[in-house]
Amino acid sequence: MKSEPLPIQEQSKAAASSDPALSLYIALSRASQWVNAHADRDIRTHGLNRTEFGVLELLYHRGPQPLQQIGEKVLMSSGNITYVVDKLEKKGLCRRRASQSDRRLIYAEVTEEGSAFIEQVFPEHTKIIQAAVAGLSKEEITIASQLLKKLGKTAQQSFK
Repeated sequence: MKSEPLPIQEQSKAAASSDPALSLYIALSRASQWVNAHADRDIRTHGLNRTEFGVLELLYHRGPQPLQQIGEKVLMSSGNITYVVDKLEKKGLCRRRASQSDRRLIYAEVTEEGSAFIEQVFPEHTKIIQAAVAGLSKEEITIASQLLKKLGKTAQQSFK
C-alpha cells in the first residue's frame, strides 16, 4: 500500500524533530514572535510602532546618534531610519542637529517631550516584557540571554 506524502507542516515538524538546529530555529522564531507581540501591543497603545520606539529608546539611553549609525544599532536600513526620524520629528519626540565639526554629519537627538515620553512609558513597557518572558526563571533568563548573544555573534561572524 502506497502512503500519502505528509503535509508541508508535518514535514517541517518531522525535519525539526530530527535536526536540533531546525528545532532551535523554530522555537526561537516562535518565542520571538510572541514576546514581540506583547511588546508591539503595548507600543501601539502609545501611538508608535516598534521601530519608532526602538529609535526613541536608543536616543534616550545613548544620547544623540549620527543618522548613519542608528540603522546598525536598531537593525534597519538607512533609508528607513530617515523615514522613522521624520515621523518622530513630526510627533515632537526627536530632532535633527548638524554636527559642529563635520557639516555632512547629521545627528538625531531626543527632545524634552521625547524624554518625558520615555520616562513615563518605559517602566511599564519593561514590566510587559518581563511578564512575556515569565515562563522562565531569572536564572533561565540569564542563561538564555547569554546563549542567544553567543548564537547571534557566531551567526553574524559567519555571515558572508
